[in-house]
Amino acid sequence: MNDFSNAEPSGVDLSGRRLGDLLLLRRLGAGAMAEVYLAEQSSLKRKVAVKVLKSERAADYTYVRRFHREAQAAARLVHANVVQIYEVGQVDGIHFIVQEYVKGLNVRQWIAKEGPFEVSLAVSVMRQTAAALVVAEEHQIVHRDIKPENILVARTGEVKVADFGLARLIIEGEAADLTQAGVTMGTPLYMSPEQFEGRKLDSRSDIYSLGVTCYHMLVGVPPFSGNTGLSVAVQHLRKTPKSLGSSRKDLPPKLCQIVHRMLEKSPSNRYGSPSELLEDLRRIQASVGSGVGMQFIPTTDTANDSPTGTFHSQAPVAISTSRGSNWGTHLILLTTILVAFLLGGSLALMVGVEPPLLVDAEPTPTMIVKRETGLRQWYFASQANMPEAWQSVIDYFPEERDLADQARQQLARIYIDRRDDGLAITVLDQLNKSSDREELRAFGVAGKAILFALQGKTVESCRALRILWPIRDSLKDEQMRRMLAYVLRRDKDSLGQPEFDQWQRWLARLPTEDD
Repeated sequence: MNDFSNAEPSGVDLSGRRLGDLLLLRRLGAGAMAEVYLAEQSSLKRKVAVKVLKSERAADYTYVRRFHREAQAAARLVHANVVQIYEVGQVDGIHFIVQEYVKGLNVRQWIAKEGPFEVSLAVSVMRQTAAALVVAEEHQIVHRDIKPENILVARTGEVKVADFGLARLIIEGEAADLTQAGVTMGTPLYMSPEQFEGRKLDSRSDIYSLGVTCYHMLVGVPPFSGNTGLSVAVQHLRKTPKSLGSSRKDLPPKLCQIVHRMLEKSPSNRYGSPSELLEDLRRIQASVGSGVGMQFIPTTDTANDSPTGTFHSQAPVAISTSRGSNWGTHLILLTTILVAFLLGGSLALMVGVEPPLLVDAEPTPTMIVKRETGLRQWYFASQANMPEAWQSVIDYFPEERDLADQARQQLARIYIDRRDDGLAITVLDQLNKSSDREELRAFGVAGKAILFALQGKTVESCRALRILWPIRDSLKDEQMRRMLAYVLRRDKDSLGQPEFDQWQRWLARLPTEDD
């Protein structure tokens, strides 16, 4: 779940309440069945989203059953493009689901803030959402409520599909509807014709709803609207949507064809499966790219894949989309070897050669075209993942401080990874000066500890670790924290056993990649 909701909260605000291991921090929003809170999971020291069944619903066994079945449905879907379910529980009559907290915007909020999506961004969101539907179909799950609010775009550019609350799944060979028999549920603006008619649903219904959502992304409004659900339903059943190409002349004809095929009234005329849709989206993304010939690789397209990332994986690694080039494969191999060396402490060859420290070095001057907004500039940078692109966010939109600070962190990761030590120090110093942002200062100090360790400067590295210690819990970047394990191994003798043990105990409490 993300940090935003369009529904109004109701009932008693549980902020400040503890549910076992969970401290509810603040209410994020509400839906018809439940309210969502941002929470701190104490044992793992991580932020999570907690969906709490409304008290008036908790008294009804039907709703409680639906609520727990929702968790069962979504928990089966372990995939990079699905909001992950961690736990389902009940404390003092309060039923709740603990799930992944996604920092970013949902598609509706993005449209409201930025307007219609650029082609490359739209295709990326479409492809990743289709990948989520592929894994859902493999588990015989139909989402039944695909809409802009349930498609979250994280700060990394990764897309997460949320809220399987209306899902229909097969449990032990027996159909299990999570809604009452004969009741049509969903959001009218995005529902398929067969949903309105109460017919049996399969993945093609989700494809239709995704088609409506894609139309909304590209034009800025959904294809059909009306004052009542009935008037909208009639249009979904009988009316042909206006041609995408007539609304936006810049859209590739193939993209328009894909969306209109998704919007066919008859399921038999749509894509037969999410996998078939995904193949077309992969092909068009290869031709559209991101405007710089790059595409995401941290997100996966199939249920059996796992996310790919390097030391600076909070921004997607970029590879050429040219079919004739193997550079992307080489880059992944090289970065994987580097991470293996870092985590294994086998950097003798690298540390033995210390490049010149450019004390007066400055970040690369901006050579990137300015976008209309800071968010669009940031998105471009996240796809390109080049120093010049991240620097453009800082130079063009310094007033958007959160985006600029994120860009500095990405620059620091890249420079550390490349061993551009002088540039890395410059950016880390800038982060250290963020006196009112302890998380940024912790990132800057940790980055220096890592860089000094790579240079073999044990005294400086130990000094940075001691500066970091009082603010260590503000270091939220998981990969930076894992890299500290390498630093500790190098600095163990200089730190001394008590200090080393103290750090080890702290690291042992951090969540792992499998959590």
